[in-house]
Amino acid sequence: MASIICGSIAYDTIMTFEGRFQDQILPEQIHILNVAFLVPSMRREFGGCAGNIGYNLQLLGGKPLIMATVGADADPYLSHLERLGISRQFIKKLDQAFTAQAMITTDLANNQITAFHPGAMNDSHTNRVGDCMAHLSNNDRHIGIVAPDGRIGMWEHCHQFSQAKIPFIFDPGQGLPMFNGQELLELVDLATYVAVNDYEGEMLCQRTGLSLHELANRLEALIVTKGAQGAQIHAQGKVIDIPAVPAEKIADPTGCGDAFRGGLLYGLEKGLDWETTGRLASLMGSIKIAHQGPQNHQPTRAEISDRFKAAFGTAITL
Repeated sequence: MASIICGSIAYDTIMTFEGRFQDQILPEQIHILNVAFLVPSMRREFGGCAGNIGYNLQLLGGKPLIMATVGADADPYLSHLERLGISRQFIKKLDQAFTAQAMITTDLANNQITAFHPGAMNDSHTNRVGDCMAHLSNNDRHIGIVAPDGRIGMWEHCHQFSQAKIPFIFDPGQGLPMFNGQELLELVDLATYVAVNDYEGEMLCQRTGLSLHELANRLEALIVTKGAQGAQIHAQGKVIDIPAVPAEKIADPTGCGDAFRGGLLYGLEKGLDWETTGRLASLMGSIKIAHQGPQNHQPTRAEISDRFKAAFGTAITL
């Protein structure tokens, strides 16, 4: 089984502010907010939701097929994917645009302020799930994920997966505010699974007017991550609590949610039960947060298996 990963490919410019944002912002003056943060360190990383999810799935030994749009400046990223052994067959290069760019400033409390230029991501709808499927064997089963991307692309790819009868995860993430309640409910009903963090889950409930329990009843599974509190998987009429795995250190939260989703896809590819899948996803998030940048952790599958057994007391074969 392969995973078709629809979402953004982006360059992340990550800066560190050696203080706390809250100490620099005066609540009584927020109507005339004008702040500047000195960022002594800065680095450029390979990022974007589709790139990050694919990277983590590849680490686990899964089969990521990234479907995304990039700009004229994409060659370093495309070469990076080739070195990892991730196919670029379904990544479309648009020479008239920049690759999406995220400018992320993190403070010492791991709060983040992000400015994002979508660039080529706005044309993600020019990729079609059917074109991807035409190049794949009909004998293989596939799973999809629609991660944050251009609005039209997210909308159309959800419908295309549904029409092709390919089970998929709807992962609205930062793209959730682009859709109203009725639109979100339609996308939930098309999806097989939905993955959100706790803040996004609350927003999803507010916009659709449904509780998490009611949303879960429309899906095979609803996955809600809760940071250091772990995660909950609502499936088959019950709630499975997934513990967080303590990290070796807290270096950088960027891409932790994508690492978690890479673990989800691997579990779905391999037909693992939800408790094992959730625990593996939690471990991947823990491994990621101990490293700067979304794609710099490099554990072997044997190391991931060893850490899984150490964290949960049971073995897993990757």
